[in-house]
This record gives sequence, C-alpha cells and structure tokens, in this order.
Amino acid sequence: MITVYGSSVSGNCWKVAQILRLTGRACRWVEVDSNKGETRTAEFLAINPVGKIPAARLDDGSVLIESDAMLAHFAEGTRWLPPPGLPRTRVFEWLFFEQYSHEPSIAVARNIISHLRTADQHRERLEQCRVGGERALGVMEQRLAKHDFLTDAGPTIADLALFAYTHVADEGGFDLARWPGVSAWLRRVADIPGIVKLPLQHEEAPA
Repeated sequence: MITVYGSSVSGNCWKVAQILRLTGRACRWVEVDSNKGETRTAEFLAINPVGKIPAARLDDGSVLIESDAMLAHFAEGTRWLPPPGLPRTRVFEWLFFEQYSHEPSIAVARNIISHLRTADQHRERLEQCRVGGERALGVMEQRLAKHDFLTDAGPTIADLALFAYTHVADEGGFDLARWPGVSAWLRRVADIPGIVKLPLQHEEAPA
C-alpha cells in the first residue's frame, strides 16, 4: 500500500490525498508536523532528504516528493491529466505557476497567521505575501472570469493544485470576494464528487 507522509492541514499534502481519493487508490497516512521540526529528523530525512512534506512511498519502495510531481504521477492515465500534447502543457503551466507564484505567498501567509500565529512578528513578510498573493489571484481571475476551469480540458490536476491553498486563502488574510471568478471556480471544484476540503480528517483520508 502507498504510504503518504504529510500534514492534515497542509494544502500541498491535501493534493496527494485528493488525487489518490479521486483515482481510487488506498494509502496509509503518517502525520508529520513540519512546524514542530518533524521533517528535520534523521528518520524523516532518510525518506526525503529535502526535508519537506508531502512524501509518498510506493509499493515497490520508491519514494516520490514534490506535491505537483506527485499529482502528475498519480493522475497519469486518468481524466485528471491530458495525454502528451498542448493540453497537458497547459496543465503544467498552471502547476509551475502554483508553486512559483501562488503557494509561496498564499500558503506562507496562511501558515504565519493561522498556524504559527506570529503575524505581529512577520509584518514585512506578510506584506510581501499580500502583494504576491493578490497578483496570483488576479492572474487566476483573468482566466476564471470567462472559463469554468483553468484549462480547456475540464477539471484537471491544475485545478486541484490551485484549489489546495486558494480555498483556504482567507486563513492567510485574503478576501476572496474580491475575485468573483475565482470564488465561482472554487464552488465548482468543491462540487466535484470526491472533493474533501481542508483540514484532512484521518478517517476521511484514503486508508
């Protein structure tokens, strides 16, 4: 059975649990709290030398890291990832956007405000997150104001990747009412059968 090492409140870990659920794969969930240093232990670094969650150990012992790479791996051959060609490239464009332009601002702000609860100590960092996060949501709005999903292939792992932290962006101080196209898209994705919002409950995660 696939073993996933992750945190039940992490959007990056949510992606992995979600694609496994949607594609009917069972997994064993091992809770790891990076805010408590549990990703820096020798035991965890032996699994993922990068020292980050999520990580997944496959049946053959292979270990996968990086949430969006794991999305692509587990979505291969399913409706969640188009076959090679331009439609797949469009999906990857959004995956790279999510990790480079979206997650570093929205996820970081959420962690500082809602989990570390150290907003007063990180005002400058939060302002940087606000600027970057609003820019990223604006890019999404340009697309989603006129389209149902992020690519013309219908719901894909691009939507899962961006849904992960966008649907909890309010926990990072972002008022999603400012982006009505994004808000409508969040409702569409949430209505897809099998989608479960954060936080992940252990009894709801694939097991």
